[in-house]
Amino acid sequence: MMKFNVELKRVVDDSYDIEIGHCLAARCVKDISDGLFANVRKIAVVTDSVVEKLYATDICDRLCACGFDARLFTVPAGEESKTRAMKEFIEDSMLEAGFRRDCAVLAVGGGVVTDLAGFVAGTFGRGVPFANFATTLLAAADASVGGKTAVDTPLATNLIGLFNQPKKVYIDIDTWKTLPREQISSGLAETIKHGCLGDRELFEYLEQSIERIFDGDIDACEYIAQRNCAVKYRVVMKDERESGLREVLNLGHTVGRAVETVSDYRLFHGQAVAIGLVAQARLGERYGFISHENVERVENLLKRAELPTMVPDYIDKKELVKKLYTDKKVRNGKLRMVFQDQIGEMVCFGENQYGKQIPEDDIADVIDGM
Repeated sequence: MMKFNVELKRVVDDSYDIEIGHCLAARCVKDISDGLFANVRKIAVVTDSVVEKLYATDICDRLCACGFDARLFTVPAGEESKTRAMKEFIEDSMLEAGFRRDCAVLAVGGGVVTDLAGFVAGTFGRGVPFANFATTLLAAADASVGGKTAVDTPLATNLIGLFNQPKKVYIDIDTWKTLPREQISSGLAETIKHGCLGDRELFEYLEQSIERIFDGDIDACEYIAQRNCAVKYRVVMKDERESGLREVLNLGHTVGRAVETVSDYRLFHGQAVAIGLVAQARLGERYGFISHENVERVENLLKRAELPTMVPDYIDKKELVKKLYTDKKVRNGKLRMVFQDQIGEMVCFGENQYGKQIPEDDIADVIDGM
């Protein structure tokens, strides 16, 4: 018998910059011209049907004017586009347009677009470089940073995907001006989540100043953009591939993602996460992790952000409980959740263990009361 050892040990530097600013389209194009994607000349600009007209066409035209072969690849706006079928559509469209391994992907849009485009970039040609140009508060707070890319299926949420770090992330705060008020609210849910799990100062700032975000106050918007990135950076730096600590970023998502799906996406992602944050806080109070006073602070802040804190009447709560089992934190068929420890901390259940197995009856009872 013969045996060969294939030694493939390597150290990879996946570091990248996050640039927070205003009117960043020109900066993005200049970075690409200066070699952000090395010598790549073919750029697939992935966007959605709303952002295409607002920002993506302009960026694509700027790239073409600089001598790049840039093409737009557009998916319908909305969470329903975060599917394997839509990923296949983008890939086939890129192939038909002559794109091969000598290309790069630029995601211009919100969380659905950055998740989808990052996944495409990770598998197209066995991996091509990509960057994110985030155009929503939700993407700035969550999806565009951290390298997690995935699609949803009827059987599971975010379980089909890969870790793929971008070359750079652009958070253009000026794009928030074109967002409907509901989209600002949706993004604030993830911002409040970050305050709950790892930044008491951010949470308290929002308690004092959340209305300034709706008013488009520049200082307030820049502040929450920076603090969101800082919270996520601290977690991802310690646990890039979600071996333990990174699960805390799913605070509120066990119930939230289930609500989003069972609602047939009538709710924005952040609206569903807000309901999930209330559910984990109320269950956490039962377990002694958080005081009633702090549960009320979380709920009141979500309400001031114009977010729902109760399960809508049109949702079947029994179906909702069943949907919890599609959560990626489920282990051996058992539900698991992460919990905040008062405001700004997370409960740790052992060395690098942040998920707690919970009885279905416990969370079902909380949901029934919502």
